[in-house]
Amino acid sequence: MKYFTMTELTSSPTAKRKGIDNTPDAKAKAALSALVANVLDPLREKYGKPIVVSSGYRCPKLNKAVGGVARSQHTKGEAADIRCVSDSRAENKRLFDLIVASGLPFDQLIDEYGYDWVHVSFRDGANRRQILHVK
Repeated sequence: MKYFTMTELTSSPTAKRKGIDNTPDAKAKAALSALVANVLDPLREKYGKPIVVSSGYRCPKLNKAVGGVARSQHTKGEAADIRCVSDSRAENKRLFDLIVASGLPFDQLIDEYGYDWVHVSFRDGANRRQILHVK
């Protein structure tokens, strides 16, 4: 991992506040590493600026605490919610568009609430390149 750390991919204010151990198992760590190697690091290279991971891995207990869907790819280490440092919707849209235009291998790419943040996931060998917009 060139630009991202396991710590930032597993950090959660909710987990800290609620005393939830959000340590991923070996399988989730491998999935996070694949997400970074195939999507996040190449995206950072293309974008040319830092990218913030607002939510990465979430253990099932944390996922439930934040209201995530039961089958969330976050619980497998396959997904990250990202945004630009300035938290500008226009820049978040730029990240979204860059992922699409660059042909990066993603499973799901979701514009969350008018580019409030961008959800991107990667499944090793099984990517659908599904693009969604949540309003």
